[in-house]
Amino acid sequence: MESRPDGSGPALHFTSGFSEVSRPAKTFYLRDVYNPKPPSQRTPVAIRPPSPKPGPPQEPVIQRRQSCEPEPKPIMRRRAKSLSSSSEEKTCRNMQVRFVDSLGLELEDVKFFKASEDPLVPVHVITRLLASSELASRKKLELSLPYFQPSFPDNMSAESGFLKRLCQQRVCLEQVFCSELGIFGTVQVLNLAYEKEVLVRYTFTDWKSSAESKASWMSTIHRDGRDPESDVFRFHLPVPPFIMQPGAMLQFAICYRVRGSEYWDNNGGCNYKVTCQTYKLTVPRECEDSLVHFI
Repeated sequence: MESRPDGSGPALHFTSGFSEVSRPAKTFYLRDVYNPKPPSQRTPVAIRPPSPKPGPPQEPVIQRRQSCEPEPKPIMRRRAKSLSSSSEEKTCRNMQVRFVDSLGLELEDVKFFKASEDPLVPVHVITRLLASSELASRKKLELSLPYFQPSFPDNMSAESGFLKRLCQQRVCLEQVFCSELGIFGTVQVLNLAYEKEVLVRYTFTDWKSSAESKASWMSTIHRDGRDPESDVFRFHLPVPPFIMQPGAMLQFAICYRVRGSEYWDNNGGCNYKVTCQTYKLTVPRECEDSLVHFI
């Protein structure tokens, strides 16, 4: 037993005698044995309490209005980004309203017509005006309706010698049908080549002016024996009869273009003519009330 170098107490020194090799001696102090050092205290760490769990979502409370009128929506006003407020003010300042009398002009313009310069009123407008006046006076109502009357047979293919004419002319009018939408018809042409074109040239000004309507392919007719094969084309002339005066005439001829040549069917040089005529239609009393709204 030895005393401690700092004088705080005795110390024990143990030496092992079984080992031939000298080892460093270990020193134990009695103060450390009977009065051990208290363990170092750690600084407590603050723990955050858990946040409360969110409850179920609550539905928004809608306040109902007592009035039956719909709730007004807010008006969103947008302004163009490229236009500044200064330019808006400048534009509003430049806008001005002027009356023609302030510029020394007249507020009205009067035009006098001579007897030869009476305005031309279309036939369908006059018809409606007359019908309205007759209905107002409770007279027997009669309507004058226009229609087209051909000066040739409607079905030319049923006429004798049609196939012979077709072989001679290469093109022939087959049928024609007149309606309120214009004139519809079919044409037969000899199948001379795959590329072909059929046109209908028409006029209602006695050839002072004219227009053309292109026909479209419809079918092919195969014949037995020596008779040639032909194609059928259909056409439409968009000339309704109500735009023409009674007695006016529409003329047309058919042109067939194939392999750089033209073949015509003009009804033997007389053209195909259709005249605009009218017929009277008496309106029953039970239909007059509904006709008032139509007119």
